[in-house]
Amino acid sequence: MNNPHDPAILAKAETLVEALPYLQRYAGQTFVVKYGGHAMGDPDLAHDFAEDVVLLKAVGINPVVVHGGGPQIGAMLKKLGVESRFVDGLRVTDKATAEVAEMVLSGAINKEIVRWISGAGGKAIGISGKDGGLVTAKKVERTTRDPDSQIEQVIDLGFVGEPERVDTKVIKTISDAGMIPVIAPIAVGADGETYNINADTMAGAIAAALGAARLFLLTDVAGVLDKDKKLLTDLRPADIARLQQDGTISGGMIPKLETCVHAVEAGCEAAVVLDGRVPHAMLIEVFTSRGAGTLIRV
Repeated sequence: MNNPHDPAILAKAETLVEALPYLQRYAGQTFVVKYGGHAMGDPDLAHDFAEDVVLLKAVGINPVVVHGGGPQIGAMLKKLGVESRFVDGLRVTDKATAEVAEMVLSGAINKEIVRWISGAGGKAIGISGKDGGLVTAKKVERTTRDPDSQIEQVIDLGFVGEPERVDTKVIKTISDAGMIPVIAPIAVGADGETYNINADTMAGAIAAALGAARLFLLTDVAGVLDKDKKLLTDLRPADIARLQQDGTISGGMIPKLETCVHAVEAGCEAAVVLDGRVPHAMLIEVFTSRGAGTLIRV
């Protein structure tokens, strides 16, 4: 028989007690989780992620997973001899590239995540923005300024889209049936074309439409860092604008934070940027007073 005075057992009990107010607060709420990056390619981290999602569902929270797959798309394009070109971090997507992206995202990656969740004891259904009219896309428009003439030029990114409308009925149907939606960032436009959507952007739009309690962007960094490389744990939109202006925030973190700001201003309670390489980072963020990433709220 285990010794009830064993420090390890007591520590587990204290952890559960610490989690109680958070369990009560979030029961029945929705969490949208953008899953990608290094964590997706590491089997141990993928297993931890699946366990976390299943645990959230088991305690009465409704997780919704939106996944990326840029590296996997790039690998398949290379294998097929299709050259990739990027503008401002977005892949220029012609018809052939769009077909490969859909094959990789809605096929191999989506079903692998479903398999991981099933292996952890959950029930997941893999869909894309096409299913049930979940997301209607519109073509992304980008402009650039010629450095010599200073004339703005329109850049055609091909079949790269962004969410124009989100119909949450299919997500709610899946969640209400006790299952976990796993969503690939592919959608159809009003023009009938298929568009590849940035996974962060897709997750943000879905979180806003659902009025989610949390949007989690799992990344390959600890969160938003100040100039001394210390984690900033709580930011408002005005803070983000200031940090971007003074150069503290730069590169790929800018579009992630723009997604977070758009989501919280459109109905999501709060967004969190956190390190998907840390085992159980989501649970630490949600169920402890310490937190694990950068919280963005209005």
